[in-house]
Amino acid sequence: MNMIPFLDLKPQYKELEKPINERIQTILNHGQFILGPEVAECEKALAAFTGSPYCLTMSSGTDALMAALMALDVGPGDEVITTAFSFFATAEVISLVGAQPVFVDIDPVSFNLNPKLIEKAITKKTKAIMPVSLYGQVADMDEINAIAEKHGITVLEDAAQSFGGVYKSKRSCNVSKVSATSFFPAKPLGCYGDGGAVFTTDKALYERMIRIRVHGQESRYHHVEMGLNARLDTIQCAVITEKLKRFPWELKKRDQIAQKYNEAFKNIEGRLKTPFVKAGNISAWAQYTVLVDKRDEFAAKLKDKGVPTSVHYPSPIHHQPVYKDLKDKFNLPETNLAASKCISLPMYPDLTEENLSRVIAAVLEVMK
Repeated sequence: MNMIPFLDLKPQYKELEKPINERIQTILNHGQFILGPEVAECEKALAAFTGSPYCLTMSSGTDALMAALMALDVGPGDEVITTAFSFFATAEVISLVGAQPVFVDIDPVSFNLNPKLIEKAITKKTKAIMPVSLYGQVADMDEINAIAEKHGITVLEDAAQSFGGVYKSKRSCNVSKVSATSFFPAKPLGCYGDGGAVFTTDKALYERMIRIRVHGQESRYHHVEMGLNARLDTIQCAVITEKLKRFPWELKKRDQIAQKYNEAFKNIEGRLKTPFVKAGNISAWAQYTVLVDKRDEFAAKLKDKGVPTSVHYPSPIHHQPVYKDLKDKFNLPETNLAASKCISLPMYPDLTEENLSRVIAAVLEVMK
């Protein structure tokens, strides 16, 4: 039996082939491959989409997080509260700036950082809180921002998976002082390689991140601080700008697919836990992730029926070998449980009705 694609970007390209090719050809003609005019055009479009006053494109989502932490002066001796149920980069950037990640358990319903547990983790060393808006659903930002304000610390939203998501009428990347997202090709809005962006409501922070993006350079060959080589290529910015035009339609399609999954699986909820989107939220549906017992057996049976799956994420960050000293320091039962049971089904806007039906039928057959 032929395998359904877990992710297929080719239909999207076919829809956008002419305008994207024309944009790329324009750049090849003018030759401004670094910080060409398309970069500012892209940043303006992204800022307008999110409602954030300032946007700066970056070479990756990881570099976007890194630049934000550097601009916030997070460094040795500081602590950053975050989640261990995320991609490794969330904690990696904290360690790379010399700070200490402090892991707090997740809300078992949303898989996002549990705001009720944050205050207990705050110490005199806490410099920032970095909630991850996992799988496309924005974290509980009102509660998190209130805690941060009370203690005089900054919130940095890791929005790598949630660009396009909505929290109480506001877009992800515009729900905290500073946010970072990723345009990795598999993300809800992806480019044709690595890419990312930072967003902020603070002009001074924005101006500092501009310097950090180019080696801490204030003017040509005049460096006032340490920085990164983190510019996003002009071609990638042109791709993002063009894809952004189709993006609202894609978000609607993702949500429609998610609702069809939910409806199809409602009668097996006791054996397969479907995602829960909190009231007032609209998920960007970066993933459609369920919880099942005997995950490996479930995945193998689906594979036999031509349905691929993926696990996001099988091992919490504090269980990674590089963080072996932290494994026993944090008690994260909900994180550990989710990591042992989570599994993602195909989710992308150009998933055909035929293939969606095949996925649903296969899951229902396996779960009998």
